[in-house]
Amino acid sequence: MVTIKDIARRAGVSNATVSRALNEKSVVRAETRERIKKIAREMGYYPNALAQSLVTNKTKTIGLIVPDISNPFFAEISQSAEEISHQRGYSIFLCSVNQSEQKELSYLEILESKRVDGFILASVKDDGSTIKKFMQSGRALVLINTLFQEFDCHQVVIDNIYGGYLATSHLLKLGHRRIGFVGGLQDSKVTAYRFAGYKKALEEKGIAVDASLVNHGPLQWESGYERTLKLLKNSKNAPTAIFAGNDMVALGAMWAAEEAGLSVPEDLALVGFDDLAIANYPKISLTTVSQPKRKMGEEAINLIIDELSQGQSAEKKRIVLQPTLIVRRSCGAKRGA
Repeated sequence: MVTIKDIARRAGVSNATVSRALNEKSVVRAETRERIKKIAREMGYYPNALAQSLVTNKTKTIGLIVPDISNPFFAEISQSAEEISHQRGYSIFLCSVNQSEQKELSYLEILESKRVDGFILASVKDDGSTIKKFMQSGRALVLINTLFQEFDCHQVVIDNIYGGYLATSHLLKLGHRRIGFVGGLQDSKVTAYRFAGYKKALEEKGIAVDASLVNHGPLQWESGYERTLKLLKNSKNAPTAIFAGNDMVALGAMWAAEEAGLSVPEDLALVGFDDLAIANYPKISLTTVSQPKRKMGEEAINLIIDELSQGQSAEKKRIVLQPTLIVRRSCGAKRGA
């Protein structure tokens, strides 16, 4: 096994100079540092990460905690964050908590024991209770996906109000007036923001929100199927269009429409939210609000690494990314017009 002493002997410098060079210390001249690093690579030297962390008090690791990695939305964010972190010399501990607050807190303890340098968190709890515990850890923290006005930490989110407005306005322009909202859980901030956009678009056209066209539940395709079927069976006030809380719910709504003997888009128009890869499949062709998922992952990882590199700044950044409407085949104006 190659050691620092071996590298020092070959480079003709002291052990201390090799150590400083490999740890990117500025006291070593740039050309000397690069020569030592080249020799280390040629000799197949791998630094002892544990020993380095004890010296620098940094592990070059970041904990990324998401509600459900099986959701393609979080999978794409995670992939982007991992790619950027690798480019910048950091490693990711990816933790999927399966929508469990208890598991989220458990991972906080596990990652602290592994001495991660910071956290990127998409919290499953919208009341901020678990976020407070992450902030108390004293480590760098970036919140993603959900905007929390009450916390002074880095945040990277989507303008969900505007996204909900885009989706609903598009359906209104097509002539629809009975537009269902099949959203996420009622106590979810993300759902509240998207519903606010839905409501704003309706009110601009002088249309009051019809409570019978609004329902809440998990953002999963099974739930989307069940809740849409319930809406469609209301023969007196069935919607001609539906704004789904995400693309998975929209897929469930498509299945429900087919079971109810309706055709999308001829009989029922659909708009989703996320723009997952499956939304562009020819047989699905779902109109949806596209979130810049990769950009969210990139911004989050750059924020946290910049803070770790430069030290904590007094001002925390809040980055709000803008969604866009992707129009495909699932919207029709036949019944709405």
